[in-house]
Amino acid sequence: MSDKIQIRPVQQSDFSQWKPLWDGYNAFYRRKDATALPEEITLTTWSRFFDAGEPMHALVAEQAGQLLGLVHCIFHRTTISIAPTCYLQDLFTAETARGKGVGRALIEEVYKLARQAGAARVYWLTHETNEAAMQLYDKVAEKSGFVVYRKPL
Repeated sequence: MSDKIQIRPVQQSDFSQWKPLWDGYNAFYRRKDATALPEEITLTTWSRFFDAGEPMHALVAEQAGQLLGLVHCIFHRTTISIAPTCYLQDLFTAETARGKGVGRALIEEVYKLARQAGAARVYWLTHETNEAAMQLYDKVAEKSGFVVYRKPL
């Protein structure tokens, strides 16, 4: 087996390795009870990755048969461009894989996917306390200067 990190589309058979990464991501951002979203949301999200009618995509980083990270992105329309826009919604790497280029490789593959789809840009959000990730983000993208407002309904 190769020690090279491979970035590829998620496969149905990846669920058992993808799920702990997904749960880790949700715990990091303290979504719901800080351990996991309701199973219905997780299973619906998972099914969307394999539905050709959905604008949602998932990639994973794999090394020697182990998943080290995930990235999910969504293509959508915008009022300022004819081309679609790519929203990188979720990015997470296993703690043991951090600082080894996995996050950068996942982002670069989203850029490639977005170019292939004719997207005009890729954008994402992170929490202001996510300083370690922002060190990478500052190298691979530019800050937009926008502040996010939201209201749960």
